[in-house]
Amino acid sequence: MGNRLSKIATRTGDDGTTGLGDGSRTDKHALRVQAMGDVDELNSQMGLLLCEELPSTLRDELVTVQHDLFDLGGELSIPGFVMMTDAQVARLDALLEKYNATLPPLQEFILPGGSRAAAQSHVCRTVCRRAERSIVALAREEKIHARLGQYVNRLSDLLFVLSRVLNRHAGGNDVLWEKGRSRDS
Repeated sequence: MGNRLSKIATRTGDDGTTGLGDGSRTDKHALRVQAMGDVDELNSQMGLLLCEELPSTLRDELVTVQHDLFDLGGELSIPGFVMMTDAQVARLDALLEKYNATLPPLQEFILPGGSRAAAQSHVCRTVCRRAERSIVALAREEKIHARLGQYVNRLSDLLFVLSRVLNRHAGGNDVLWEKGRSRDS
């Protein structure tokens, strides 16, 4: 993989371009750079979620997700390079099954909220959906592996499920949307 950064302020991006992991340069507004930035923001938001009180097993699983996101960003940063594996997507499928099995069926839409950890999981979910849109847009223009989109699609689903799990962990429940509530006030 590309060189490690030893000098942060290189001034090479002052012209509106940025370096990719293969040494090439591209515009900072390029779809690839947008996708990389969205994945980076997601990883940062995941780091904030990890500052919350979480069950230790879940904490370990989310740290692994952060490493996966770094792999995903690495693959985006080097056109033609492959880092993500089918096993990483399959791991998310297994986590989805594991955590969803502990929850009652949804009978109504839920609002992002409840405990702080659950609310942060929802923030991660929405940033993940944006990253997914960026990856899909990039895939329409350049060849990237389908696994990247699959991973963020599964992850956003997992983050929704985890928000429900985290509300229960905090002793609460889902915050249900009340149809017509805003019109009744």
